Amino acid sequence: MTAAPESIAKTITGELARRIVAMCYSDLPEQAIRWAKIGILDTVGVTLAGSVEDCVRIVAGVEGIGAAQGSSLVFGTNRRVPALDAALINGTASHALDFDDVGESIGGHPSVPLVPAILALGEQVDAGGKDAILAYVVGFETESRIARAVHPYHYDRGWHPTTTVGVFGTVAAAARILKLGEAETAMALNLATSLAAGVKANFGTMTKPLHVGHSARSGVLAALLAKGGFTAGKRAFEHPQGYFNVFNGAGNYDAAKVFKHWADPLDIVEPGFGLKQYPCCGSTHPAIDAVLKLRCEQNINADDVTAIEVLTNPRRLPHTDKPEPRNGLEGKFSIQYVTLRALLDGRVVLGHFEDVAVRDPRIRKLLPLVRAGAHPEMPADSKEQFAAEVVVTTRAGKKLSARVPHQICRGLANPMSREELWAKFEDCALRALAPAQARPLFEMLERLDGVVSVRDLTDAIAVRRDAFPRMERTKVG
Repeated sequence: MTAAPESIAKTITGELARRIVAMCYSDLPEQAIRWAKIGILDTVGVTLAGSVEDCVRIVAGVEGIGAAQGSSLVFGTNRRVPALDAALINGTASHALDFDDVGESIGGHPSVPLVPAILALGEQVDAGGKDAILAYVVGFETESRIARAVHPYHYDRGWHPTTTVGVFGTVAAAARILKLGEAETAMALNLATSLAAGVKANFGTMTKPLHVGHSARSGVLAALLAKGGFTAGKRAFEHPQGYFNVFNGAGNYDAAKVFKHWADPLDIVEPGFGLKQYPCCGSTHPAIDAVLKLRCEQNINADDVTAIEVLTNPRRLPHTDKPEPRNGLEGKFSIQYVTLRALLDGRVVLGHFEDVAVRDPRIRKLLPLVRAGAHPEMPADSKEQFAAEVVVTTRAGKKLSARVPHQICRGLANPMSREELWAKFEDCALRALAPAQARPLFEMLERLDGVVSVRDLTDAIAVRRDAFPRMERTKVG
């Protein structure tokens, strides 16, 4: 490793930049490469699925966004626009359905701050598949290590860490794609402290996926500005009015954790991330699994149910205790709704988050029977962060219960099979692509390390038609 320039030496961003620039593809363990390819594959799938959602159409319809021609593909179309616009639109699409992966360290969704930016910039500079994988792993490590310094206070305070922390992963990934040096990378990280944004009060609305689109664009913008010589404060993390003190407050973070055991092991390898089986908030998944377990083992009939109690870690409740969801978006964050769906249908799928599904009379009738609360054996600071117990009371007065231990979706301990990965990818991709495109794209993503150019990948993602002419442009002012 070369010594950091004196102007950034002994600063948090200077040390981060040194480590970001030093990482090489040849140093990546096989497991890191494997999981990076899985993360990118899954994110491409959910982005295609989200590309047809109203929130994405509204963002893409704002006058000036996506109006100019560029090198970067807009998912769900065959149009190419400037990288900043693609990062914004595709970033919003990637999180539109809340079907993207979940990471323990970041306390949110690790891949969506990375993949839209990597592909948008990768097309611009003609990066290869190995470049994309390295950028993904470096970005994953950066966002995860910063998250360790600020959690759990940051999450509990109400920030959306997928974006308020993930933006730094975007910067790191963009820096590698653009081949920035240490000084430029450090400056981009400093700049991004002023671009980090996203509050949990907007969960269950179109603004939540917009957080990701805005963050992806902001991370790319920070890297491009730094490459052009733009300046920012050199101590934007540790300054008395810098990121740590503003976002967390004095005494509520530990900056040393950013560098403790950096890449030893890589965060993508341990603890890694989990893929979602269900297209809704990851905090609701343990409850869904508990209901499905009960349904399978006890053969419960919904007509015989008089009460359902959902007990989970209290950290899961502020954004999921929504007893009366009014539309599909709110349904994704209603632990009451998703448990009922699992009970009634024996599965939870994309179609369950259409507005008409949430207004189903069967659901409306049963919602008052469901109560969510904190589990007495799962305190906020326990290891049971993603766990749940569901207790169903029948008309005969019998109480039936099932408990699911801590498990963040389908990760290292319980990975999806190739068949399960394909089933999810196909379900997502066919919302935007022709049937003949899905399988070749899936197989190309599986062998991403052998793809010569990101442009070859996005050519395979491009649809046979262009949806943009049918979009109504929203004029500003």
